Amino acid sequence: MFDLNPQLLSIVKQLRLLILDVDGVLTDGRLFFDDNGKEYKCFHARDGHGIKLLRQTGVEVAVISGRKSNSVTLRMQGLGVELVYQGHENKRAAFAEILQRLALTPEQVAYIGDDILDLPVMRQVGFAVAVQDANFALKNYAHWQTQAAGGLGAVREVCDLIMQVQGSFDGVLQTYL
Repeated sequence: MFDLNPQLLSIVKQLRLLILDVDGVLTDGRLFFDDNGKEYKCFHARDGHGIKLLRQTGVEVAVISGRKSNSVTLRMQGLGVELVYQGHENKRAAFAEILQRLALTPEQVAYIGDDILDLPVMRQVGFAVAVQDANFALKNYAHWQTQAAGGLGAVREVCDLIMQVQGSFDGVLQTYL
């Protein structure tokens, strides 16, 4: 189902944390502003549900974004995601803080990105993912690429992949049958 070599399968089995960029990953990357400068973002419901399901299996989720947005704060609160770092154009410091806070190694972390701002963290994690419509340079450093574009179900793909590889997907599915 997922095209992963044995080494990547082994890494995905050990993941304890999924870190997400926001613009271009949780959203389609477009920025909407009204005439008063109020910003609007559009999140995909399936991505949100995937985050909830993944967290139920014991894999934590965090967000590191270069921009600040109240929409992100509200959406992450609604999903129960507490590790939200906004306004971090240099994402290395936030990444290091998250690792220390959760007592994890970089190999236990997956990261989903879409642009070169994500490279400093993607080059350190065990499983680096580029969304389908990511910048070409970023794709060169990704271990895997989603079929869906950012903001259109890419995060859900990764959540499902992690749960299937770790053997928790069927248990999650059973709660709905």
